[in-house]
Amino acid sequence: MGKYAAIMGVLLLLAACSRMPVRPQAPPGPHPQVALETNFGTFIVQLDRRRAPLTVANFLHYVDTGFYNGTIFHRVIPGFVIQGGGFSSDYVEKKTAAPIPNESGNGLGNLRGTIAMARDDYPHSATAQFYINLADNRKLDPQPGRWGYAVFGEVIRGMDVVDKIAAVPTGKAGPFARDAPLTPVIITRAFVLKQSPD
Repeated sequence: MGKYAAIMGVLLLLAACSRMPVRPQAPPGPHPQVALETNFGTFIVQLDRRRAPLTVANFLHYVDTGFYNGTIFHRVIPGFVIQGGGFSSDYVEKKTAAPIPNESGNGLGNLRGTIAMARDDYPHSATAQFYINLADNRKLDPQPGRWGYAVFGEVIRGMDVVDKIAAVPTGKAGPFARDAPLTPVIITRAFVLKQSPD
């Protein structure tokens, strides 16, 4: 009887799982691509699983769960970065998963068009927020005795959209005293595209 009950339990569990919604997953391979649709247009980033496996897995988790949908770029500094992925359009900070280890020593630099993780002063504090470099920001790379900011991919299409976002007027908005877009820049949807050819 116990064996029969165990088999039935497994069958019921499999049946329940088959009815669960399936979220899109990034295809296997070193360079998954993610589209970020915004109210200013769409840009596409290609991620580097080889150089930043933990960071890419973390970013894809937030993409796959729909976390970024409806978030904003809350920090825009022309000639430096646009930063987003942590606040809703009404400036409520979203609850995130645990911070991840810093992978800034992976050989990828903070060059124009790259995507990297934002964090606090503590080097291993990155969660969901990310930024796009608007220029070569080598000062954000690791230095002897100092952690940097982990780059994990690059914009491969739509850099004109990123530059359009970088040109929005900024000032005080929500909890931010400066550098916040006065016209909200909203990520309407983030989703995985495909494996790029190598």
